[in-house]
Amino acid sequence: MKSIGLQIPAQTNVAGFKSILVEKLPALTLVIDHTLISVNHEYVFDETVIPENAEIALFPPVSGG
Repeated sequence: MKSIGLQIPAQTNVAGFKSILVEKLPALTLVIDHTLISVNHEYVFDETVIPENAEIALFPPVSGG
């Protein structure tokens, strides 16, 4: 598991977080729209505001059978 620390502005929602993340890590551009996001161990939608000191996890798309 890899992790990074990232400070985001207060009241940032998940959509805003995705934009910030792609700006910092351009390699995510092609997969970010298909990536599930969880905040503090709960799956969230783009409109969800991220609370202070939250743990955010990304689950990229996978393929398989």
